[in-house]
Amino acid sequence: MNPPEQTAAAVDVDWYGIEPGAYDEMRAADGSVYPHWSYFMRALQGLGLGELQQRQREARRLLRENGVTYNIYGDPFGLHRPWELDPIPLLIGSEEWAGIESGLTQRAELLNLILNDIYGPRELIKKGLLPLEVIYAHEGFLRPCDKLRPVGAHQLIVYAADLARGPDGRMWVLGDRTQAPSGAGYALENRTVISRIVPSLFRDSQVHRLALFFQALRAALAGVAPRHRDDPRVVVLTPGPHNETYFEHAYLASYLGYTLVQGDNLMVQNGQVWMKSVGGLQPVDVIVRRVDDTFCDPVELRADSQLGVPGLLEVARRGNVAIANPLGSGVLENPALSAFLPAIAKHFLGQELRLPSVATWWCGQPKECRYVLDNLNKLVIKSIYRHPGERAVFGAQLTRKALNAWRDRIKAHPHRFVAQEQVGFSTAPALLDGQLVPRRTVLRSFLAARDDGYVVMPGGLARSAPQRGDFVVSNQAGGISKDIWVLASEPEKEVSLVRPPAAAVTAIVGNGALPSRAADNLFWVGRYAERAEGSVRLLRTVLRRMTESGEFHDPASGQCLTALLRGLTHVTSTYPGFVAAGAQQRLADPRDELTKLALDAQVPGSIAESLTALARAAYTVRDRWSTDSWRVIDDLSEEWGALRGLSSVNLNDIQDRLDELLSALAAFSGLAMESMIRDHGWRFLDSGRRLERALLLSSLLRATLALRLDAPAEGLLFEDVLAANESLVTYRRRYRSYLQRNNVLDLLLFDEHNPRSLAHQLACLQQHVGELPRERSGHQLSAEERLVIDASTRLRLADLEQLSRAGEDEGVFVALDALLAGLADQLKAASMAITDSFFSHVEAPQPLERPMRGEA
Repeated sequence: MNPPEQTAAAVDVDWYGIEPGAYDEMRAADGSVYPHWSYFMRALQGLGLGELQQRQREARRLLRENGVTYNIYGDPFGLHRPWELDPIPLLIGSEEWAGIESGLTQRAELLNLILNDIYGPRELIKKGLLPLEVIYAHEGFLRPCDKLRPVGAHQLIVYAADLARGPDGRMWVLGDRTQAPSGAGYALENRTVISRIVPSLFRDSQVHRLALFFQALRAALAGVAPRHRDDPRVVVLTPGPHNETYFEHAYLASYLGYTLVQGDNLMVQNGQVWMKSVGGLQPVDVIVRRVDDTFCDPVELRADSQLGVPGLLEVARRGNVAIANPLGSGVLENPALSAFLPAIAKHFLGQELRLPSVATWWCGQPKECRYVLDNLNKLVIKSIYRHPGERAVFGAQLTRKALNAWRDRIKAHPHRFVAQEQVGFSTAPALLDGQLVPRRTVLRSFLAARDDGYVVMPGGLARSAPQRGDFVVSNQAGGISKDIWVLASEPEKEVSLVRPPAAAVTAIVGNGALPSRAADNLFWVGRYAERAEGSVRLLRTVLRRMTESGEFHDPASGQCLTALLRGLTHVTSTYPGFVAAGAQQRLADPRDELTKLALDAQVPGSIAESLTALARAAYTVRDRWSTDSWRVIDDLSEEWGALRGLSSVNLNDIQDRLDELLSALAAFSGLAMESMIRDHGWRFLDSGRRLERALLLSSLLRATLALRLDAPAEGLLFEDVLAANESLVTYRRRYRSYLQRNNVLDLLLFDEHNPRSLAHQLACLQQHVGELPRERSGHQLSAEERLVIDASTRLRLADLEQLSRAGEDEGVFVALDALLAGLADQLKAASMAITDSFFSHVEAPQPLERPMRGEA
């Protein structure tokens, strides 16, 4: 594409220096600003760098609160590395974009025709337009997919192209993404954030909207469904939360209204793909895969894969499921194809390529191979099949010894390698360290198929190199993302997927079946959240009692503290703690043990471990949370992690933060109660919470109130146990008397109106398990229903007077201890029964030996 018009604009940008020899997207070589940048740059000058930095900080806050992450493998932040966004967008004029759009649609049509031919008649190979080694030596060519022809005019349903502008101002295609193109969700999130931090600038710049592209994508996916096209069940297949772009998988699934699944959520039966949900098997019509094609079916493709669905390819072969993009489309990502696209375009389309590829030489041709070997120090070397973690090699950066090694490697297997011209990408303004500086920038544009062609996202995802002069621009190399603004000639109407303009679009939103893995994680989110809250409340009570015991040296207070410390160990299961070997020494000075219980994530049952497990389980069902709910989850990890990161932490620091942590946990609980729809997902979440609260309360009461103490210590212990269970104010208001055992047990065990009582938890749990979906045989109760009803009945039939009596020579209240122990056993059995009934993730048998890399 030709560069934008270079008419000078009256904007002073002498403070912005361009890189020598590089084309800059904003400023011409003579110092003038391109017209489509002039309004934006004047607005930035009006804001000033200080205000712009403040907007940048606001963008980072929004991204963090929204849980936008990108996993750079080997990065210390791991799965929680925040997404980097430059507040300066990349601007493209409407006229230039029309040319780019035309070139992209032509290229998508061409690649679609090539895909049809490769797995069909293979005329390109027969006519010599495409060397057979380029296809058959590429690991993305899947022989089991031969003659596989999906429904619809286009096999290539989603396509992305990486673009860059060269020093001459022309736009070039650097690479094609045809398997499972990533980045569209990040582009949408970038747009959401940028439009919030500079709303008036975004509005006045007349930027093309993105929502129409996603409407087209949703319509395209519905159009390839083999059945139920008015209401197909579409699922997004993800490798799981450890994948680098898992945030995007969850984000797009939620935005498009699809169900996010992992491979073990799906199964093949009777020639169809089914989703394992808590309501039984649900038929699947379309799979939007974010799993590389060789991993999608361990039966016919990669046998060691645990990410796919056994038998998936056979179902696709029968035409009973549509896969976007179809298995085998990874062969189009072969960079060697670029050398042959001009001739293929003339053959299929009778046209020249409107968007040229970077000059490419395939080493499988003798003449081209000689050129590559003679000019290796000037070229970029690539394998025709990129393995995970493999990157392009820049010959100019290699030593003489390394160049000779590469020459030997190419000579040994010339057909496996290509070389491309090293193009100096254009630079674009980026805000780094408070300054506007030029950085090398590449674009990724996205297309979705429709009956009459392709729809191009008006914009996309841009990435800038973090350092001056860097040519490697990628997220894994630390690249910084940018929004792309395609400027319209007049303001556009706002479009949203929430209210699509056509009934046909509305009809394609599937129903809300809950996958069993999602139900499992929601159940454990509830348990971990309640476990963390219960531990925090009890630790806060212990620390307050320690303060009072140290100030007044009251023997009764010391006896009460000992009971609480031992109860803390039993409740958190952080053994040996204050009950086993070495307990007396730790009771004498409990500070180190309490600090470890609060902050050591390696200790099972600690508060830090519970919060880590909560965040992990919540992240796995990221698509289920509202923005506010996720903000609370993120704050929990952020604030407690900051405390853990301090070089020196004492109990006073911990005590100061406990109230904040408790408020955040209460906020999460409140959002779940007030914001989540009362579907099966919420029932599993609340069931986990109720079950965990019942277990924690049983354990605490057994470790404290079931013990016989002196009367003064017992009174203090009653008060602390009630406070730890948020029931002290209720007791005082209701009974208006001294703390008495009968009344305390009545409030904490039997009062169903007290949301902290054991009876209330069992009542809620009984209601939830009774409403969960299941296939009944006659009127027989399920195992979990029987266990919960039995526990509830056992509690109701207990005699309060008997529970409050202890023999003169007994150190425990035997009846109370036996009741609580029995109820805990039944609750644990109920948890296992729920797991067995609803959380089945049966995996296919795996080979003991994994194939070597490349042995698909």
